[in-house]
Amino acid sequence: MNSYWTNSVEKHKYGKLEEDIKAQVCIIGGGLTGLTTAYYLSKEGVEVTIVEKSEICSHTSGNTTAKITSQHGIFYKYLIDSVGEEQAKQYLKANEKAIKNIEKIIEEENIECDLEHQDAYVYTQSNQELKKIQDEIKALHSLGFNSEYVEKIEAPIQILGAIKFKNQAQFNPIKYAKGLAEAITKRGGKIYENSKVIDVKSQDGRYKIITENGNVIQSKYVVLATHYPIINMPGFYFMKMYQSTSYVIAVDPKEDIFSGMYINSETPTLSLRTTKNGLVLFGGMDHKTGAKIDLQDSYINLEQTARRIYPNLEVKYRWNTEDCISLDKIPYIGEFSNLMPNVYVGTGYKKWGMTTSNVAANIITSKILGKKNRYEDVFRATRLKPIKNYEELGNMLKEVGNSLILNKLKNPHEYLKDLGEDEGKILEIENEKIGAYKDKTGKIYLIKPVCTHLGCELSWNNLDKTWDCPCHGSRFTYDGISIYDPSIKDLEVEILYTKEV
Repeated sequence: MNSYWTNSVEKHKYGKLEEDIKAQVCIIGGGLTGLTTAYYLSKEGVEVTIVEKSEICSHTSGNTTAKITSQHGIFYKYLIDSVGEEQAKQYLKANEKAIKNIEKIIEEENIECDLEHQDAYVYTQSNQELKKIQDEIKALHSLGFNSEYVEKIEAPIQILGAIKFKNQAQFNPIKYAKGLAEAITKRGGKIYENSKVIDVKSQDGRYKIITENGNVIQSKYVVLATHYPIINMPGFYFMKMYQSTSYVIAVDPKEDIFSGMYINSETPTLSLRTTKNGLVLFGGMDHKTGAKIDLQDSYINLEQTARRIYPNLEVKYRWNTEDCISLDKIPYIGEFSNLMPNVYVGTGYKKWGMTTSNVAANIITSKILGKKNRYEDVFRATRLKPIKNYEELGNMLKEVGNSLILNKLKNPHEYLKDLGEDEGKILEIENEKIGAYKDKTGKIYLIKPVCTHLGCELSWNNLDKTWDCPCHGSRFTYDGISIYDPSIKDLEVEILYTKEV
């Protein structure tokens, strides 16, 4: 399930951390937030170290649609109503400034990343949504922003109305990330891949960042750029956010492509953009990660939508990713917690990480350098908001055992005989739940379906063949490997063979 972006670039491989080191700033996470923060700090002569659990930009940053825009759906009327006109204006200005910042980085570092200037549109095909479009235009005008209401677009879609943002952009995020990484290392920054951090401990006014292999980084400053913070307390972000999964297909339309970037205002979401080599990206079909729903048709539904526009298309790539969404829909950027000085976070980007990662990098860099950032108050990560609904506590398992009950059974065949090939399900055996998956060779993988983050009950994802957490969005492969934070520990797994059952 590689994205078009990850397949389009041969990335430089960075080594694994295999010794204890010291750093001025340790950045945990090698996505665009981590890389951009390291870039800005390295330009200021700060010694930076990035530790990434797999490869840089191999998760959310590498699986995006990569629209560089301040148009974050139908959002600004909501912002004005919820936080007031001044903060809404600051949010808009911060993201508009981010577009210019990205363009400046690309120019100064001579990064070839397929940057194209495009107009962005939020459109609707629904009479019920048309008033929202019109109200959003009024809200934008009240903020002094020059948006435009249009009734026709270049994309081959019939619409009732749309909001146009001029002079936005799109690019290849992996090529951009590669350029950032080269600029960072050129200035003395260090990047370590395949170096999973499992703990951060305070010690004598500094922090010990501990990796899975037991190596330690000692640093005065820590930046949590892990998409979802891997530290639970005292930040309590698991009570203030949820994760959403969305899907993308890249198609060869077998026709001329259009200009512009598009997203609809209704549900289900449909996002469109083109690439420099003539592909069209269709994105959407989002849902809360871990929802107990049938996901097998997610790509099929996107393809059917695309074929109504391009009947002769050829699907080239399919992929999906997760995004963190805060309860108030505003990202959390800045101090991680008042109880952990010099630890910073950027998370909750609500699927608009291209500009927001730059906003976060600038705010965090300013904080570390002891400067005031004009936009920091809008995104303050320590702001007080209601915690998440308690309904997800129903997903918590009251008792978490370390052993699998099937190990105690003399004849597990009777419980697994109905499990088909390439099928996973949760079984209840003697009042205990077991997750089981049978691969195409007949090998059976058994797990305790309990998330290693906070103990929520996992659900089976029948599209990606993963175990997903409905509480906070952690995901695990069928053989128990943690692939999406906030979980950092793998699941315990027992393997049975067909002849044994």
